[in-house]
Amino acid sequence: MTSPVAFNAVEISLPDGTADAYFAHPGDNAAHPGLLFYPDALGLRPTLREMVETIAAHGFAVLAPNFFYRSGRAPVVPLPDFSEPDAMGDFFTDLAPVREALTPDKAMQDAHGYLAWLSANELVAPGALATTGYCMGGRLALRTAATFGDQIAAAASFHGGFLAADDRPDSPHHTAADITAELFVAHADHDGSMPPEDITRLEQALDKAGVRYTSVVYPDAPHGFTMRDTPAYRPEAYQRHLDDLLTLLHRSFRPE
Repeated sequence: MTSPVAFNAVEISLPDGTADAYFAHPGDNAAHPGLLFYPDALGLRPTLREMVETIAAHGFAVLAPNFFYRSGRAPVVPLPDFSEPDAMGDFFTDLAPVREALTPDKAMQDAHGYLAWLSANELVAPGALATTGYCMGGRLALRTAATFGDQIAAAASFHGGFLAADDRPDSPHHTAADITAELFVAHADHDGSMPPEDITRLEQALDKAGVRYTSVVYPDAPHGFTMRDTPAYRPEAYQRHLDDLLTLLHRSFRPE
């Protein structure tokens, strides 16, 4: 059952500046479980607002920050016309210095601020929070779970990339032992950033650490399958992701 949603564009003061963000919550003025929503690399935009509001309608207070705020307000790099053959490649070329400004340490510094903002908000229920992320946001969600321990009750990653890359110090599998949250990790079956051997490596690290998790591969789904405004969008995979995410959140905050 869904409820009417209130939406606000908000600003969050952080050590390195002010992050613009989306905040959506049920419109009943009651406190609801808080969710930190990490976007994909394309950043805040109408599709992300729709996703945030959809999750909020199911009983959650959802904050989606512009994690590239150091380089400007969203959209930091405008979305390209995906009908152009080189559009995606050119976009990520332009985005490269923006992504480099978000170092692993800076990302977790910001995460502290986002979580503190949620915890201080009267529309967010007291206690542990949850996080979810998409593409590079999936990696940030899992790293947030490891960094902040029992402050995070549940964390999800959807088509997250480089989650078990041995040559990357920010790869979440390195810090699996610090995770106390329940995880849900959904991979695309056509994703060069998370090949089968990396999925296995991630699962082995989580098993060794004793983490409660679900790891699944969505069939016929490319990297980015949740994003309605890109060629990667797959409606069936998007709906499955939403069902899986809400199941995790309801189980974490409303156990039977």
